[in-house]
Amino acid sequence: MAKQYIINALDIGSGSIKLLSVAKTPGEDTFEILAQEQAPSLGVRKGVVINNQEVAQTISSLVEKASHSCNRKIDNVYANIGGGHIHSTCSKGLVSVSRADRKISGEDVERVLQAARAVSLCSNNEIIDTFPKEFIVDGEGGVKQAVGMEGVRLEAEALLLCGFSPYIKNSSQSITSSGLAINELVPDPLVSSKAVLTPREKELGVCVLDIGAGTTSMSVFEEGNLIHAVILPVGSGHITNDIAICLKTDIDTAEKIKIEFGTCKNVSKKDKKGKKIKLEGDDSLSFSTKLLGDIIDARVCEIFTLVDKELKKISKQEMLPAGVVLTGGGAKLPGVKDVAKRELKLPCRIGIPKGLSGFQADPSMASLLGLVLEGTEEEEGNVRVSRWHIPDKAKGFFKSVANIFIP
Repeated sequence: MAKQYIINALDIGSGSIKLLSVAKTPGEDTFEILAQEQAPSLGVRKGVVINNQEVAQTISSLVEKASHSCNRKIDNVYANIGGGHIHSTCSKGLVSVSRADRKISGEDVERVLQAARAVSLCSNNEIIDTFPKEFIVDGEGGVKQAVGMEGVRLEAEALLLCGFSPYIKNSSQSITSSGLAINELVPDPLVSSKAVLTPREKELGVCVLDIGAGTTSMSVFEEGNLIHAVILPVGSGHITNDIAICLKTDIDTAEKIKIEFGTCKNVSKKDKKGKKIKLEGDDSLSFSTKLLGDIIDARVCEIFTLVDKELKKISKQEMLPAGVVLTGGGAKLPGVKDVAKRELKLPCRIGIPKGLSGFQADPSMASLLGLVLEGTEEEEGNVRVSRWHIPDKAKGFFKSVANIFIP
């Protein structure tokens, strides 16, 4: 029997920080959950780590609880990195084929991708990763795998995922300061897509929206490639804030109202009567379901308006056959799928991770499960081939970044 390997996933979100440790036997599809812990996010704002020490303390506490729970030492993780500073830009590279027989080698592919990375960025920004969209051999485009083909000139059209260096440093340091080694840091727009998308959807054209507490991560795929990625600075936590302000109540009560009574569905006449929720002591709060629906609908529409603008930038507005896949905690809001269809004029479904026995079928678990799948691919030695078709040489990018930033 093949020996099991352990994968530890760390999801640093605006609302909570989650740690999951699983065991997997090579060749099998099931995972054994060893430990799962969660704590409120302190020191994280809109997906960005702003207080290394607070985040490190929270992570250390989760690691201690999880290690005790599974009776194993947890010393490495696959983690995510978020925040509105993460953005994508398109670039092109051009090189001459080096071999005398004109056959394109892996080294030629690496050189053309390096040429595509030679772009001017804003101060303190850096390239996180490179995602080739297509290779062009002697003017003929649409090539996915160029190695082995014959040609004189090799071009590459690539999507560069970039971020703000100090924020990348903060994320790395908060994890390593807790005593953990970083196996891989995966940008938020890519994490959930691993858990909720099918290869067919990626081929046809699809947009994934992970609606978190402080941000909404957006990634667009077409012909199997990532063609756009961005993190929008609005999330489901803003709905809670709106409810607290409009109903003049505390944030915990507002969150409770959102969970128990919140909906994006149209309120029928018979349901327009007020609701009442009990507060501490003998106090209570009465509110109109119509008002609550208007508050939620306004913020949800704002999110989808921002998404529509991003799709317009890449000429994919109303042009994605596989539509939109909603995931994250915000996707659990009743009726949000119908609002997405109405505002984006695209088919829509809720992205619930499937095919992972032993896991809860919950959209808010998508990021965590995406990190588990990332770790699975790397452990089984095929991460870059199956993911992005770029060389294994780039796989250690975040590991080297973490090493540079640690004093």
